Amino acid sequence: MQKFILDRWTPQLLSLLRIVAGFCFLWHGSAKLLHYPAGMEGIQLMSLMGLAGVLELAGGVLVCVGLFTKPVAFILSGEMAFAYFMAHAPHGWLPAMNGGDAAVLYCFVFLFISSAGPGPVALDAMMKKR
Repeated sequence: MQKFILDRWTPQLLSLLRIVAGFCFLWHGSAKLLHYPAGMEGIQLMSLMGLAGVLELAGGVLVCVGLFTKPVAFILSGEMAFAYFMAHAPHGWLPAMNGGDAAVLYCFVFLFISSAGPGPVALDAMMKKR
């Protein structure tokens, strides 16, 4: 069976996927909690949106650096499934039409990362070597 040219880079690309997904995700929580870069006003910390902000900011940072990656990614996958069915699905079943594209993609990217692990470039991998 012939190998694809990027096959040897699969572990590093897994780390890159994790880093980019975590980095992009944390800004959703930052907007909710810190009102940066674009603030979402009126979100109370002790509300569903406040909880989502905490999960997105803290979880995004942890996924980005690769610390406690598998359980955190699993929790974030569940959060995105919940968000999709709470906020998007009531407006139609098709993600392209109900604005739920990002929630679906984050859900399945985090589900994959929770199964595949963080890849070699992660704090989890560094701690495992000790």
